[in-house]
Amino acid sequence: MQKTILIVDDQPVVLEVLSDILQSEGYETILADTGSKGWSLFESENPDVVLLDVMLPDMSGLDLLDRMRESTSITPVIIITAYSSVENAIEAMRRGAYHYIPKPFKNQEVVLTISKAIKERRLKEENLFLRRELESRYAFGNIIGKSEPMKKVFELISLAAPSSSTILIRGESGTGKELVAKAVHHHSRRAQGPFVVVNSGNIAPELLESHLFGHERGSFTGAVSRKKGLFEMADNGSIFFDEIGNIHSETQSKLLRVMQSREFMRLGGTDTYTVDVRIIAATNADLDELVRDGRFREDFYYRLNVISIDLPPLRHRKEDIPLLVDHFLLKYGEQNQKQNLKLDDEVLKIFMEYPWPGNVRELENAIERAVVLTTIQTINVDVLPQQIRMPNRIILSQGSLPKDMSLQEATEEFQRQLILQALHASNGVQRKAAHMLKVKANTLNVMLKRLNIKV
Repeated sequence: MQKTILIVDDQPVVLEVLSDILQSEGYETILADTGSKGWSLFESENPDVVLLDVMLPDMSGLDLLDRMRESTSITPVIIITAYSSVENAIEAMRRGAYHYIPKPFKNQEVVLTISKAIKERRLKEENLFLRRELESRYAFGNIIGKSEPMKKVFELISLAAPSSSTILIRGESGTGKELVAKAVHHHSRRAQGPFVVVNSGNIAPELLESHLFGHERGSFTGAVSRKKGLFEMADNGSIFFDEIGNIHSETQSKLLRVMQSREFMRLGGTDTYTVDVRIIAATNADLDELVRDGRFREDFYYRLNVISIDLPPLRHRKEDIPLLVDHFLLKYGEQNQKQNLKLDDEVLKIFMEYPWPGNVRELENAIERAVVLTTIQTINVDVLPQQIRMPNRIILSQGSLPKDMSLQEATEEFQRQLILQALHASNGVQRKAAHMLKVKANTLNVMLKRLNIKV
């Protein structure tokens, strides 16, 4: 199919010369001698490449470049001008120009630059096609998966999103709980309203109430002015509580009242405020166990747990790993200007065997690291994080013990590797690592001492 080049230049002789050169190479050309005509043709014709002069009679070519880049088009724009300078070149590239050619130009330089620009556009189109194909078949928003557990998650999101019911999302750290919360919000009737995130585990209990409900001036030391809380900011939208299990019992009680009445008072105030907010909560803790231990209010738990969405850990949906890999390779390949990346077969084999204690987040981090570090198009073992590629990891499915190891020694080594991986994925937080390993925190502490693991 013949490629179309839009040439925008105010000099008729330049338009004629460039048009003749490009038509002799088999391109179709469309011409504009002003910025406004150039923009109109850009919108109506969707050219494959634009040759754009900086100096135009009605606007700056750089301003027109901005408009083209702000559109959804992936058309490469080549700046061409007689006013050649390093400053102009840097500014044009900073604003998103594909390349910069000074006048007087060499015919072959123009032809070669356009040929390269068309190849880059084709790569972008292929990447966009692959991403849309991937997302249309196996995705819900940014959540990727084709496994049976993920199909159930997608179905639950579809059914629950249109309602106003409270949602509780449960899953290990790194499984994508906030992505599910955003999917629920964006597929609900509140999609045009705000989506407010409360990082429950990162706010001290004494400050959380002020963050949630706001405060009046003078309500506590440092309260020098009135402040709106997150509930007011989330009015007519959704508020997402990440790690709801970390909230203090007194704050749980106040949240329960808000959930029941949709009313609250600012700290230090007497006025009552009413909000229309949907509550979505997430936890990686076993709330049933916290309730039994008296660390989580039972009435608050039942009010939260109206609709529960359970996210499977990555080790329980390994058939999704190739899809996730493709998604992250496209994402980070585009960010780092590295196209058509792929995994070495040995790397994919390692990924399929690795237990992924940090779940999808750990996989994404591994792919991002590999994309940044690779100097070739095939991701190989050398650019994987050490805890994933460590050669002495023990794979039980191999069916045989490592040489020169007794059963007890092999078992201890396997435990050591799993604990180290969990500690790495939890950034050294032993409580989180214990939850990933499904053991109590004091049990993990005993194992750390027995296996001589230094945190």
